[in-house]
This record gives sequence, C-alpha cells and structure tokens, in this order.
Amino acid sequence: MLAICPGSFDPVTHGHLDIIGRAAALFDDVVVAVGRNSAKNYLFTLDERLELMRATTGHLPNVTVAALDGLLVDFARARGAQVLVKGIRFASDFDFELQMAHINAVVGSVETVMLPASSQWATLSSTMIREVASYGGDVGAFVPEVVALKIRQQSSRLEQADG
Repeated sequence: MLAICPGSFDPVTHGHLDIIGRAAALFDDVVVAVGRNSAKNYLFTLDERLELMRATTGHLPNVTVAALDGLLVDFARARGAQVLVKGIRFASDFDFELQMAHINAVVGSVETVMLPASSQWATLSSTMIREVASYGGDVGAFVPEVVALKIRQQSSRLEQADG
C-alpha cells in the first residue's frame, strides 16, 4: 500500500523524519509530498526543501520525495495512494487534521492515518526552528546536520544582504 506524507517541511526536522520513518515501516511505499502553503513565509525555496528532504530520507529505500502543487487528494489519486499520514503533536493539530481528513475522504476517497509525535519531538515545529535561526540560535539539536548547515548558510546570506 502506498501512503503520502504531506507537508511544507521548512525546514525538515527530526520530528518530521520520525513520522516519515514510522510511516515507511507501516506501508510498502511512502511518498513525501513537499508542498506550498500560501499562509507560510518560507526560509527555503521549494527546490531547496526537496533537496533537503531527499538528503535526509535517502536511507529509507521505500521513500521517495516529490513536489506537491495543487490539491493533496489529486496528488494522491494520480499516484494511486489510498492513505495520507499526518503527524499529530497537540489537540489543536488533531482538531485541524480531523477536519482535513473528513474533507479528503469525501473529496478524494483517501483515508488519513494520524501518528502521534514521539515524546522527544512533540513540542518541535518548523516555525520555532525558523524563529530561533532568525536570531542566530543553534538549531542543530532539532534538525539533521545537513539541514543545520543549510540554515547557517541561509542566515549568513541574509546577514550579508542586510549589512
């Protein structure tokens, strides 16, 4: 069975990778769908996010990475996926994802599996990582080294542009 793990992954965190790894253990194949959200202010371009996701999931043989543009249910249908996998940290995540699960079931005939975040990553979010990084903080404990390096490079470019 093919599952889709969607998200913007800006940046990809250990929490994201935990959910993706657990999904890879549950399903035959997993496509990580890296999308755009018009409500978000991105640190990395879509191409950079795709590159980082490929670099951090390359050890998982049944995981592929693709760009998501448009409706998630159309993306899933085009690939023959029957399941969406979502990570849940808090009750507010559950409330939002439950609404989306109902819509996706009706509009796209796909089921949603919600995996609770592992306790060590339950309070982690990409938004928090971007905030800490914007002030020059070290986010290395929360993201893979390749991602931390890219964040440091991005921060250096922004500082040089401001200077």
